Amino acid sequence: MIRLHLQVNLAYTVQAPGADFFFYIHAARTRHQHVPEETLRITPDSSEWQVQPSPNSGERCLRLRARPGALQVQYQATVEIDHHMAEPADIPEVPVHALPLDVLAYVYPSRYCQSDKLAYFAQKEFGHLPMGYTRAQAICQWVQRHVTFRSNTSNASTSALETMVERVGVCRDFAHLMIALCRACNMPARIVTGTDYGADPALGPPDFHAYVEVYLGHCWYLFDPSGAAIPMGMLRLATGHDAADVAFSTIFGCVLSEAPTIHIRAEHDEARNWQWPVHTHLALSTA
Repeated sequence: MIRLHLQVNLAYTVQAPGADFFFYIHAARTRHQHVPEETLRITPDSSEWQVQPSPNSGERCLRLRARPGALQVQYQATVEIDHHMAEPADIPEVPVHALPLDVLAYVYPSRYCQSDKLAYFAQKEFGHLPMGYTRAQAICQWVQRHVTFRSNTSNASTSALETMVERVGVCRDFAHLMIALCRACNMPARIVTGTDYGADPALGPPDFHAYVEVYLGHCWYLFDPSGAAIPMGMLRLATGHDAADVAFSTIFGCVLSEAPTIHIRAEHDEARNWQWPVHTHLALSTA
């Protein structure tokens, strides 16, 4: 089991007449990810807010209405992840005719993942490979080899098609491109937001992280095409078709934002079976 401690600090200055916020900063609750402890502090306490859970994915949305002035949101959580693990060679693809209807939606193109426009390339590059987890892994490795991680080289509107051309971006862009290529091969794929435990300090301070889940063997398995983090330490916040669904904050109103500060650390205790997150060849799922 992996035991993580997460702290998120957000700060804003809200202009008149006020603003509405939708945050995805709460650790998701799933069969494999548990949240035994958490606290949420919002200043000023006159703000109107509620935490609304999703019945299917385990994610939770913090909806907040803030008056003009300073606003601070502080979230802390202890999170325990008991991964489902499997040998990659044993995981098949699920034929389209056997996909559950709620999964089928993740085969279709979306705003930032134009799989239809990448179908010819995807079929030429990956269509001949044996079907299964190893084909999704091949797509992940292709994206990691052919796209360079570089800060401030893309923006919130950059799409998979643009990343395919430019071959540079941040974790969100890596995720969008892998998702589009998987969907072009009829493998359902979606974006997941979390944290970048284990990332190289040279990339900057700890941050939110975007990675990918592919539906294989009737289970959602995670992939990190950017290679920036240790997958075993990636803490799940929210899932969606692409980044438009899962931004850590969506704001309606005039607001000045400070850079978020994030702290994430693992706790190790052999007696309690709390292990350090490490790289592994096994397929991992926290869904």
